Amino acid sequence: MNKQKMMKRAIMTDIRKIDFEQVPIPEPKENEVLVKLEYVGICGSDLHYFENGSIGNYVVKPPFVLGHEAGGVVVDAGKNVKTLKAGDRVALEPGKTCGHCKFCKSGKYNLCPDVVFFATPPVNGVFQEYIAHEENLCFKIPDNISTLEGALIEPLAVGFHAANQGNAHPGQAAVVFGAGCIGLVSMLALKVKGISKIYVVDMLKKRLDKALELGASAVIDVSEENVEQKVLELTQGEGCDLVIETSGNENAARQSMKIAKKGSTIVFVGYNKTGEVTLPMSLALDKELNFQTVFRYRNIYPMAIEAAAEGKIDLKRIVTDIFPFSEVQKAMDYSINHKEEVVKAVIRISE
Repeated sequence: MNKQKMMKRAIMTDIRKIDFEQVPIPEPKENEVLVKLEYVGICGSDLHYFENGSIGNYVVKPPFVLGHEAGGVVVDAGKNVKTLKAGDRVALEPGKTCGHCKFCKSGKYNLCPDVVFFATPPVNGVFQEYIAHEENLCFKIPDNISTLEGALIEPLAVGFHAANQGNAHPGQAAVVFGAGCIGLVSMLALKVKGISKIYVVDMLKKRLDKALELGASAVIDVSEENVEQKVLELTQGEGCDLVIETSGNENAARQSMKIAKKGSTIVFVGYNKTGEVTLPMSLALDKELNFQTVFRYRNIYPMAIEAAAEGKIDLKRIVTDIFPFSEVQKAMDYSINHKEEVVKAVIRISE
């Protein structure tokens, strides 16, 4: 690509403020491909940075580019690229790691201390028309998967990692707290893992309806029902074998421990605003509960793409709202102001 050719990108210039600018289209390095982006999902972390300007120690210093859930088409390739060519449709894994530390070498590369991850300050994201990205982080998607679904492989990878961390397997009864995107993909991953009894907890009707549509065995509206009583009723008084907590809500974390069967596992996925919760540890000790946590994912993309390609997971059904690239500001505002309506919003960069 000619270095002087320009592209449009959306930049966060202040809290809750998005503008556009023209910048040069990047040239792929020897081991990179240039991807023309078609869809980028709006993640909860994008909304948090947009609304608050930080997550924990990660602080936005404008101008900043949001977005890390991306699908698109390869348009150019560096000279050392072997597995991809122009025209290939890809899902982008957003985190580049060092490859040399003990975490990378042991396969737990998501814990690499030197990871460079799209839209995690100070690293810019992909609310833009093109991106140059490493060949081995661009996963070819088959013809029966759209680039819209390609963008959603990233959150699906989180769901699969949560299921893996919880050692999900057939015969279990599982409860998922939170029916946003991550809760729903966690539920779908549990189904792929062979769990047939999955109960989803939330307080937003549209999200609970979506969970039922996607195959939840039952849903629990926390604003109307007693979660502990309902789970005991659904499990014939036994409690559940596995809990996936995606909401980040402290009450949900506490309820997770109450509904969990002795010796069972709770996987904590969601962040809350303060980063701290108070838990009834005596209950955890009495039940000998296993706590697991999730930080992104590792070695998941091929598995997630295969599940979507084989029809085990229909990612398109999670999407409730698609906005054109020109309306990024509207998309972000709408997602924040209509949380009860939006399950998953996506930006259509190009088609």
